[in-house]
Amino acid sequence: MGRTRVAYLTGGYDGEAAVNYQSAKTFKAHVNEERFEIYTIDIRTDGWYCQLDNGASVPINRSDFTLDMGDTVVKFEVIFIGIAGTPGEDGKLQAYFDLLKIPYTSCGAASSIVTFNKRFAVALAASNGILVAKSLHLFKDNAIDVADIGQRLRLPLFVKPCNGGTSIGVSKVSQWENLQSALATAFALDSEILLEEAISGREFTVGVYSHRGSAITLPITEVISMNEFFDFEAKYHGKSREDTPAQVDEDIAKKLRMAAKKIYSVFDCRGVVRIDFIYSLEQEEPFMLIDAALTRP
Repeated sequence: MGRTRVAYLTGGYDGEAAVNYQSAKTFKAHVNEERFEIYTIDIRTDGWYCQLDNGASVPINRSDFTLDMGDTVVKFEVIFIGIAGTPGEDGKLQAYFDLLKIPYTSCGAASSIVTFNKRFAVALAASNGILVAKSLHLFKDNAIDVADIGQRLRLPLFVKPCNGGTSIGVSKVSQWENLQSALATAFALDSEILLEEAISGREFTVGVYSHRGSAITLPITEVISMNEFFDFEAKYHGKSREDTPAQVDEDIAKKLRMAAKKIYSVFDCRGVVRIDFIYSLEQEEPFMLIDAALTRP
């Protein structure tokens, strides 16, 4: 039986591309090449290219996502979307491959669109009884009244671009005089932002996948940041620790697993996803963290 021909997509159109290139190296180091024939596709704003082992780059035919190698045309059996950020998490590539009828990893286009936009994700979660932090949605072109924000939210709070992940552009505000600079940072990356009240508690992440129609949770991981919060530096530059399995009481673990399965269902996820939580020490309940898209592990 021949190997499955896989296009592994890396790169991207935003600041998360550097992380995606590192993920591609990890993927290549661990994939079973006896079972899978891997082609690495670099998705960039100036073109889509297959990176060959000899260093050459061959452009992808975007009309049908094939690769013309001269003596043969490579057609892919499945797409592995290894792109955090746009266009890999926001539904753009998913919709493209749906049109071409090429199967791919990760959730579908609709789920990806909703989860990539933090405001959409908050609204869908809250309307289905999933606990989320109290928040406020702002647009760049609208007048912003700091006094009104102070009436509606309490400190400390987080200021986040609505679209994107990996904590890029996210600030934690503990004093009102620092709010304007945090707003400027977020609005430099997006035209809409989300302000969320900080929740005091322990941070956990739960992997979930579907097997024969049932959502199955993986061992729970506790995330312990050495910084004030789990920011970009903590995630990618060794300023955090991740304990798997988490040392946690079974009653807390049960709540996390139940919440993760419900989110998987509500957001119509498929494949393997990662869902993040803050377990509130005050309310003794898990709150869904809307910091990154759910549609990729």
